Amino acid sequence: MPIAHKDLFCTEGVRTSCGSKMLDNFISPYNATVVEKFNQAGAVTLGKTNMDEFAMGSSNESSFYGPSRNPWDTDRVPGGSSGGSAAAVAARLAPAATGTDTGGSIRQPAALTGITGIKPTYGRVSRFGMVAFASSLDQGGPMTRTAEDAAMMLNVMAGFDPKDSTSLDKAVPDFTADLNQPLQGLKIGLPKEYFGEGIDAGIAEQVQAAIKEYEAMGAEIKEISLPNTHLAIPAYYIVAPAEASSNLSRFDGVRYGYRCENPVDLEDLYKRSRGEGFGPEVQRRIMVGTYALSEGFYDAYYKKHCRSAA
Repeated sequence: MPIAHKDLFCTEGVRTSCGSKMLDNFISPYNATVVEKFNQAGAVTLGKTNMDEFAMGSSNESSFYGPSRNPWDTDRVPGGSSGGSAAAVAARLAPAATGTDTGGSIRQPAALTGITGIKPTYGRVSRFGMVAFASSLDQGGPMTRTAEDAAMMLNVMAGFDPKDSTSLDKAVPDFTADLNQPLQGLKIGLPKEYFGEGIDAGIAEQVQAAIKEYEAMGAEIKEISLPNTHLAIPAYYIVAPAEASSNLSRFDGVRYGYRCENPVDLEDLYKRSRGEGFGPEVQRRIMVGTYALSEGFYDAYYKKHCRSAA
């Protein structure tokens, strides 16, 4: 089966750019575990898909190579950061593609392009060879036209990987096994906080239509509460930029990736290589993350969140 890979999965002998000038010349010497799993399963890689630079964005407009377009309406965005994968599947350029989700980067573009996307449980899919944005949040997953295709993809992608210290050592079920089971008795929770101020009227209408369809098929709809929902975005903007600041510190113009021309000294090499190699959105998030990890604020912000999450 032909598939496409989001361009942050390392692919041996092929450029892996993460949508960034910083890695525009980087040819990966090895395969990510996800890529290797698909190779072993007999899949054929069509190519790499565009993405927000280093997976930082929600519209696929921050790529060094320019924006991806929504194939249903090219004046609109396909969502991000896995927008290239979503657009490729929606446009029928590929039957399936890989994506990654840190704060919605599979689910949101899947919704915006009318395809199926899954963010698996953290640890279910190996992160080895998946260029890191925020290590405690990143997770690879499938992007396909149908739920059945997504289940088939996840059957291949999932599994324990000793190369990934956060990999879940648990047997992989057959995700296609229960696809055609009736919904009778299935309970579906609807967080009331998701239907408050700010929801688009058209989206709310479509969600309500889906709810009625599920009820007609025998599912039980139950309102639930997630009272800390309002803290999700503030927490994300501490954890994700902090981990991005740490992860992206390796791109310094010394070992691999973009290097500025004619640096006068080591400090100039660092500053200009990073300033010229990273785009504005990545630079902003690095600055926010560096601030959160600085000596005066690490305990107050990042460490405090890690304790509360545990």
